[in-house]
Amino acid sequence: MFFKTLLIGGLAGFVASFFVNWQDYSAYLSPFDGFNLLGVALFFLGYALVFTVIAQTGFFAYLFIHRFGQGFFKTFWPVVQVLLMLFALFDMIFFTSDDISALFKWILVIIIGMTGYIVATIKVKLTKKTAFIPAMFVMIVISALELSLVLRAGDVKFIILMVVPVLVANAYQILILHKVTAVDPEHQARIEARRKARLEAKEKQAVEKTAKKKK
Repeated sequence: MFFKTLLIGGLAGFVASFFVNWQDYSAYLSPFDGFNLLGVALFFLGYALVFTVIAQTGFFAYLFIHRFGQGFFKTFWPVVQVLLMLFALFDMIFFTSDDISALFKWILVIIIGMTGYIVATIKVKLTKKTAFIPAMFVMIVISALELSLVLRAGDVKFIILMVVPVLVANAYQILILHKVTAVDPEHQARIEARRKARLEAKEKQAVEKTAKKKK
């Protein structure tokens, strides 16, 4: 899962760099300079991989937060998640760098919100209805926390370069999680068989000890 996510997020961010920073590539196309062109490509690929690793770190942190939230807030945890989602969206609009235009902030929030809704809807179809809010939480709150690294800087191009791999990586991780954690029926059957065999062995030993004491 780690390496697949790294590959998918890295490629997504790398492709995005062609659209966001095309001038950096085009500078070495005419006249063609393969060495420097490769250097630029590796530079942006490295950025994409770093941002993907940040997304993976945030996702694994979410797994702990989700368990903690379920234990601490009990049945109120879904409500808490919704409130945190609203706060994260509010924060991206009103508490990010003033160098970013209001239009870009609203577009960013809409993209993240729509992406979260689409991913959560797919997650529900793949698993169950209760997965909707956690999936939205990952796509909005966790993504917003990860993007806070660049949202305060105010560089729009840099933000886009991070948004793409982060959203793609988080979407892939939340959609694949149930498959990664699924229990193999055959493996579970073998575990149960070994457990039954151990219990039978213990019972047999207990019977033998009892018989020896009677003798």
